[in-house]
Amino acid sequence: MPARWPRLAYSAVLYGLAPLIWRRVWREQALAHPRRERLGLIPHSSPAASADDHIKRPVTWLHCASVGEVLGARPLIEALATSRPAHRLVVTTMTATGAVQVQALADKLNAKGVGAEVSHHFVPLDFPGAARRFVARLAPMQAIFFETELWPNLLAACRRRGVPVAVVNGRLSPRAYARYMKIRPLMAAALANVDWLAAKSDEDAERYRALGMARACISVVGSLKFDMYASDEDLKRSERLRAWLGERPVWVGGSTHPGEDEPLLAAHRRLLETHPQALLILVPRHPQRFDEVASLCETQGMLMARRSRDERPGPDTQIYLADTMGELATLYGAADIAFVGGSLVPIGGHNLLEPAVQGVPVVTGSSLENFSDVAATLREASALAEVDDAEGLAATLAALFDAPADRARLGEAGRQVVAANRGALSLTLKGLSAMLEAK
Repeated sequence: MPARWPRLAYSAVLYGLAPLIWRRVWREQALAHPRRERLGLIPHSSPAASADDHIKRPVTWLHCASVGEVLGARPLIEALATSRPAHRLVVTTMTATGAVQVQALADKLNAKGVGAEVSHHFVPLDFPGAARRFVARLAPMQAIFFETELWPNLLAACRRRGVPVAVVNGRLSPRAYARYMKIRPLMAAALANVDWLAAKSDEDAERYRALGMARACISVVGSLKFDMYASDEDLKRSERLRAWLGERPVWVGGSTHPGEDEPLLAAHRRLLETHPQALLILVPRHPQRFDEVASLCETQGMLMARRSRDERPGPDTQIYLADTMGELATLYGAADIAFVGGSLVPIGGHNLLEPAVQGVPVVTGSSLENFSDVAATLREASALAEVDDAEGLAATLAALFDAPADRARLGEAGRQVVAANRGALSLTLKGLSAMLEAK
């Protein structure tokens, strides 16, 4: 039985910060989900009957933080939907952008009509009452938390109601580990409510163990992110977009953050000196920044087209602003080179494998704490180009555009890395099934 005092102290702090917390999540709103979901006020679980009977469906609950985690969990979501056709699969997120991503995937899976019914809720804020209310109303038969989403009151609520809990694709960056070690009693109490942890690597497993996770409950299965595939539908969309853009040098700046767009625009300006037909597809990470980034491009005198307005880039267009959601894979697949953002600013990087799985050469900055293991694997296979600043990015882009053979080798090396490291999904599914059998 974990000690209660760390969680009681944590809850007291949450209540004290409630006005600030509520203000922060107020903007994270999706029209289909009222804000009261943040307090655990979802409908009581009365699972939909199947088409030919009135048997209520058990609920599998998977929680992902935001867009990046949803994309990383996509192979697992699809596999759970397929392997548990009698279930409802409820995916929760913290952010509205994550909600949009889940809904798009749910619509696609539900349209097939052959697997679990997939739906979305916002995860409740981690207040004790909201957590208890949410778990009681959802009544899941299994709770699955993706990566580092460790909410003490939610985990305790699952334990109280006898819901087996798994943490999958478990990772702890050095920065997150150092932060959690400062509150180790709270994390140890939270991890005591986790029945099984599927860690990405030996290093991640050791960090979780140092935080208090029982060694016997940890398995090292590898990264689920390597189990992604580029579907025929995704590839066709990319091909159509590329044909629409025409024969010109095209690169993507994907998932950019504040302070990162400026060096990308500077690099593109340098690139245009030697490759005047080059086009940058700029993809800000968060939708609330779309207009801000558009203004930045205009201020710098760059000729821009906006995807949200169905504006077609002409031969003189220099920036194609992808101010839409859920299309990053399509945009990567239509490019000659992909720069993965969150890496020229101290964010820790984003998923390097999204372009690699499509054979698109991957370029990144040096801030890669969130994907250090993936970066190391790509680096070892000479499947990653790393830069420190705008000048280095411009030089790398120009060199790759001038050397099609080198560009093809870099892209193919990335594709082979993804193919060679698949397998975590199978081990994760086996572990999750074993948990249910032991219940």
